[in-house]
Amino acid sequence: MKLIAAVALLTLTATPVLAQTMPATPAAPAPATPGAAATAPAKLSIDSSIEQLVASPAAKAVLEGAIPGISSHPSFDSFKAMTLTQVQPYSGGVVTDEVIAKVTAGLAAIK
Repeated sequence: MKLIAAVALLTLTATPVLAQTMPATPAAPAPATPGAAATAPAKLSIDSSIEQLVASPAAKAVLEGAIPGISSHPSFDSFKAMTLTQVQPYSGGVVTDEVIAKVTAGLAAIK
């Protein structure tokens, strides 16, 4: 019982301190520098996650050309955050070195 009373007392006494240290509203993001170049999206590569590759129509076409049906695979949600090289040992021979080379070449050709 003393422990519950102590926790309640600490909670009540700490609340005003937290309220004083926390800003009332979140800080606004800094405005963009005029004339600054927009950051170009990262170039997709074999090191991109499968999910990132499927999100790009051109990269998805490359990926589906090498591994038909990968984006509609029943276990897609289980491996979509991985790269092809990470999936390779678990693919049962579907993702071979040749498939990775084909995808690598296809992704490099995307402009």
